[in-house]
Amino acid sequence: MKTMNYAIILTLGLVVVPALAQQHGKGKMKELDLNPVVVTGTGTHHRLSESPVPVEVISGNDLRKAGITNFQDAITMLSPSFSFSSTAMADYTTISGLGNERLLIMVNGHKLSGNTSGATDISRIDVSRIRRVEILKGASSSLYGSDAIGGVINIITDQPMNTVNASSTTRLAEYGQFDQNLNLNVASDKFGSYTSYNRRQANGWQLNSEAVSFSKGEVKGDPTPTRKNMSNAFYQNVFNQRFSYSPTKAWDFYVEGSYYNKENERPANIYTVTEGKKGKTYTSDKQGYDYNLKYMGYTLGAGARYMLNKSDYISLDLYNDNYETDNEYIVTNKTYTKGEEKLNQRSHYYNANLKGVFNLGAYNRLTVGTEYLNESLRNPDAFEKTDSEKKHVYTISLYAQDEIKLPWDFRAVLGLRYVHHETFANDLSPKVTLMKKLGPVNLRASYSTGFRAPTLKELYYVKDKNNVLSIGNADLNPEKSNYYSLNAEYIHRYFTVSVTGYINKVRNLIDLIEVDPTSIPNYDSSYDGYKGYKLYSNVDKADIKGFDVSINCKPGHGLSFLAAYNYISAKDEATKLSLPRTIRHSGNFTANWFKGFNNSDLNLNLSAQIRGSRYEDAQPAAPGYAQWNFTARYTLKFLEDFTFVEPAIGVENIFNKTDRRYYGYYFSTTSPGRVYWASITLRFNK
Repeated sequence: MKTMNYAIILTLGLVVVPALAQQHGKGKMKELDLNPVVVTGTGTHHRLSESPVPVEVISGNDLRKAGITNFQDAITMLSPSFSFSSTAMADYTTISGLGNERLLIMVNGHKLSGNTSGATDISRIDVSRIRRVEILKGASSSLYGSDAIGGVINIITDQPMNTVNASSTTRLAEYGQFDQNLNLNVASDKFGSYTSYNRRQANGWQLNSEAVSFSKGEVKGDPTPTRKNMSNAFYQNVFNQRFSYSPTKAWDFYVEGSYYNKENERPANIYTVTEGKKGKTYTSDKQGYDYNLKYMGYTLGAGARYMLNKSDYISLDLYNDNYETDNEYIVTNKTYTKGEEKLNQRSHYYNANLKGVFNLGAYNRLTVGTEYLNESLRNPDAFEKTDSEKKHVYTISLYAQDEIKLPWDFRAVLGLRYVHHETFANDLSPKVTLMKKLGPVNLRASYSTGFRAPTLKELYYVKDKNNVLSIGNADLNPEKSNYYSLNAEYIHRYFTVSVTGYINKVRNLIDLIEVDPTSIPNYDSSYDGYKGYKLYSNVDKADIKGFDVSINCKPGHGLSFLAAYNYISAKDEATKLSLPRTIRHSGNFTANWFKGFNNSDLNLNLSAQIRGSRYEDAQPAAPGYAQWNFTARYTLKFLEDFTFVEPAIGVENIFNKTDRRYYGYYFSTTSPGRVYWASITLRFNK
């Protein structure tokens, strides 16, 4: 972006704003909320300091102060437990040594389904709507079912009451990065409407014009020219709408929906076409791609809650998530013509959850419920050798949890989930948590189990890639884990210190391994003639150990600090090698300064994510890095604080850290380097 464009907004932020500000010290200084209400740990509401299960919280205000506009940055810049491994297809999330498919990501308690190359598409999350992000580490299947082996991320969206507010945020950055957020909320005692729209787009960038390939962990051959980008150009749109209605104090109803689409623009292969006796021959230079990727998803949901009294209720939630990926051809090759589209895969996820929460006297809070899931996947290529292009599987669960107040300031949580799965039959997932309060100190001990049902891809996948046939296995067992943790937390008026140690033992890990074709179940003649065969199998046991330390401090004078460190040792028990994508040492740091004036506020934020080297089993380790960001934001208030104007400027990757290795490596970071940005927010509240 041209320097002049930034100069205009810099002038707004650095000249006009101070001129409008009143004298120092007359405004009210905002406080840092060290004790928000959380719900993810137990499925019921607790103050963070009173939650029997330790929960990590990232607030929407934290995201706004740091100038964060995408969900990947939201969790990596503010939590050391997460890392990302980037490929041409998707960003692969890792938490505490376990990958994306073992992490349950939810929005308002609903699973975010649909993935690309095994990675959940977190681009669907509109960061501008986030009220807070709650992170629950470790196995949590007793409450949340399958996938919650590594942990749970629950994104809680903002739904203000008794208000009318509208906002618009426009953000411009180098490399053609553009973000536009529009929000409109109208809420009264009985009715609420919450609408949001997000537009994001960017140009692609390339940091190395040469590529390499790998064989058995080693570089194969010499580097070759490539036009492929470190990050591809794209545009996307996300629309969300929710209506709520409370006709009486006892009844609450809601309906909601969302729509998402994304398209990328990749450099095209260049083909040479020659005529021969057998027709045309197409020869590619293999420096680009034959097609662009298109993504589309939509969700529909509805629910009701009936309050039996002030604290007891029964709720029913119905939810449907639909996700599709397509290939749009940008060249003509021997099979497809330019402009033609082909379905890659289409998934449907249906969920019904009936839950009741009851206080049994003064010492017990009982949660009971039943849940039904049905997932389907259509993939013409992957299922072409099976009896149907579409596969589905269902799950029925019963769960119960008792939160118990015990003498001498002890609290306990006992949970159990029974699962009947269509392919692997039955499973029981228990959980036990004990909490002791010693004045300002909380001590917590937990044991919980997790399971992950085999995906439809792992059960039924049959697909050829480079003359190697990958095959699903209907005889797979679910992955299971046993998770143990100890937590100590000291809470002071001005700071909180938390230390957590944990062990997570995972068995029956599912992986795609090379096999002899004679060992493939239900082998038939259509599998003949391939140079190699891979079968999804239960192969590994993992031993994961680690500890987290975090300090959240508010010393006064508008200052606040957050420092966090995560150590992880995640190894395959058989080989003693680290699990893929594991980072042993990770850290985060945030410093924030706020100053209030009569009619304006000033906020300065410095944040950093620090990551050690990331282990990769098929490549050399990705190098460690540290990325520092800075944001300056002013808030101007007009009409008795009803209207706000917020210009902001910032720098991402202050010290210009990039990963300029050959294309083909798993990148430690896809950052193009130092990036300057500016934004303007207009808000109206009533």
